[in-house]
Amino acid sequence: MTELDSLQQILGISFKDVSCLKQALIHRSYLNESADPDQESNERLEFLGDALLGLAVADELYQRFPDSPEGDLTQLRSALIQTETLARVARSLNLGEYLLMGKGEKETGGKDKQRNLACTLEALIGAVFFDQGFEAAREFVLRILNDEFAMGSGGDPQRDPKTKLQEKIQSLNQITPVYRIIDSSGPDHARLFTVEVLAGNIVLGKGTGTSKQRAEQEAAGDALAKLEGENFV
Repeated sequence: MTELDSLQQILGISFKDVSCLKQALIHRSYLNESADPDQESNERLEFLGDALLGLAVADELYQRFPDSPEGDLTQLRSALIQTETLARVARSLNLGEYLLMGKGEKETGGKDKQRNLACTLEALIGAVFFDQGFEAAREFVLRILNDEFAMGSGGDPQRDPKTKLQEKIQSLNQITPVYRIIDSSGPDHARLFTVEVLAGNIVLGKGTGTSKQRAEQEAAGDALAKLEGENFV
């Protein structure tokens, strides 16, 4: 199995033209060392993916929050497409391992720089669009951002589950919830973390996710659901 075959399995997409996928992974620094004078960087695909990402996220938020004002939707859209968020998603897909870049960029940690990862993810979205069309690219965006949407939606685009839980617990007994990892499993490119959240010595909820932050959000959501069922919130 080639590296690109492995990446396609991670992405859940089979490219019709695998050269589109390869181009999405080429950092501009790689061109100085490439033997192919016609090789292009991923910047044009990044431009395309950036536009499609913004549209797909805006449309999804518009559908999810029919009663939310424009300001709230803009705030949440910004959080979903910011560099930090995109880099986190790129890491969950292990994109850094597949990036092609010059020796100097690589030696200075280029494969894990937030900006490089975020731009590569946008280029990848552009590549999916170019190879398979708008609907496939839109579905891809919503799938890879699914956990991020879940973390921030919860019926209120301004507060995520961890924030809601902390406010609720502190209002009840002045205790700040504590999160701890109780299990981690799976290969590096598909790691799963299980986290529990406690108030004092009481376990309020548990959650699983592909990052510690996502697992914590799931645990907070689980705790809120249980407290709601017991008429505490």
